[in-house]
Amino acid sequence: KSEHLKYTALSLRFPSPCHPAAPPEHMKEPLAYMRKAQGSWEKRILKSLNSMCTELSIPLAQKRPVSEQKELLNKWNEMGTDEPDLSLFRPVYAPKDFLEVLMNLRNPNYENGEQPSFRNHLGLIQVPLKVKDIPELKEDFSELGLNIGQLGIDDSAQVPPEFFENEHVRVGQKVLAEQDSAAAQQYVRQGCPTALRADLWALILNISNQPEDILYYEQLKSNVIQHDLLVDSLIYKDVKLTASNDDYYFVFEDYLYQVLLCFSRDTSVLEHFTYSSATPPKSYIRGKLGIEEYAVFYPPNGVIPFHGFSMYVAPLCFLYHEPSKLYQIFREMYVRFFFRLHSISSHPSGIVSLCLLFETLLQTHLPQLFYHLREIGAQPLRISFKWMVRAFSGYLATDQLLLLWDRILGYNSLEILAVLAAAVFAFRAVNLMEVTSLAAAEAVLADLSTLKVMPLLQIFLFATVT
Repeated sequence: KSEHLKYTALSLRFPSPCHPAAPPEHMKEPLAYMRKAQGSWEKRILKSLNSMCTELSIPLAQKRPVSEQKELLNKWNEMGTDEPDLSLFRPVYAPKDFLEVLMNLRNPNYENGEQPSFRNHLGLIQVPLKVKDIPELKEDFSELGLNIGQLGIDDSAQVPPEFFENEHVRVGQKVLAEQDSAAAQQYVRQGCPTALRADLWALILNISNQPEDILYYEQLKSNVIQHDLLVDSLIYKDVKLTASNDDYYFVFEDYLYQVLLCFSRDTSVLEHFTYSSATPPKSYIRGKLGIEEYAVFYPPNGVIPFHGFSMYVAPLCFLYHEPSKLYQIFREMYVRFFFRLHSISSHPSGIVSLCLLFETLLQTHLPQLFYHLREIGAQPLRISFKWMVRAFSGYLATDQLLLLWDRILGYNSLEILAVLAAAVFAFRAVNLMEVTSLAAAEAVLADLSTLKVMPLLQIFLFATVT
């Protein structure tokens, strides 16, 4: 039986077209060059993973010996005390590797210079996707307007903050009492009161933590106990490199291992590949490469973690202390939002569109700053890309990050990440105009932990002259 679990090489399975009028891959991603780029990127990730297997002589998966199973079960709630030797493991990729790929994206159907609407884009992203301008963003994010009460703004001109907060809490309690998911989504556009956030997010994400959900989580845990996957070491390494060194999140190390190890085994995550541009990798049982009936998805959820992946979970640990509920919230946040931050697509909330939106906003509204940074070799996207890929997790103070994620849930969109990234540059523009190198620009923007998200967004969107 254990031999059957020793998978060897990984390969990709691309969707097979069904009806010629609407092949399924067009549902996943309508632009052929985006699909091709995503396919090439996946092959590169798999090559990296397969070569690590070969170099370290470690199988992708194997059954744990009984003694090891017992040991893992005993220390399940204190895995952070474990110090496995991970020196030989390396992240499969880091955000900067992914940025290099996005910079090389091109639409083969035309030369960039021939497209009048795109000819003047001087950023790193050279694909012609439609992104919103400030008037359109103002309309979409109208509830962030200067004359509307917000949590996260200390001095609203219209309403004394304590009056707004008291009333906002009262309305939030009513929304929760009625269990209306759509009303909750509308409500969090103005921010969540801290005491109500966990319940409101669960309502929006339709997470109820029923007995069957808890049982499902326990089954995933049992899969972790029984089988050792190569990606487990990648998860350990990532948590050690990121969250364990973070002043806000190091206390949640055990939770992060539990959630991420269970997530890697969760085959229900595969369902999101029907609307993601990505394709889950397949592994073949040794000696059966290419024979479909001997293939399984690897890892079972189809998602290979990268450097920083654990930071998608870390902020949620502040809200949920019951492991199965924390797990479900993260899984739902991932399949709704976070997968778009590390796959190549033309979706408005996809990372390519976010990069282009960020660059377009800066080039349009802060042209002097944009050209100055470009001239000194400090393209703004080289600095902001890591913020957006991680949805600002690990960069903002946690209370500010949760206010930002309120709006992601409220507007069902990641576009606010690009707007905030541009707003940060606008806020630090005076200092940035004085720098003469990429390193100096990075130093100016190295610490975002003192920033207040909501005033930055409001000023950038509603006080910018258009």
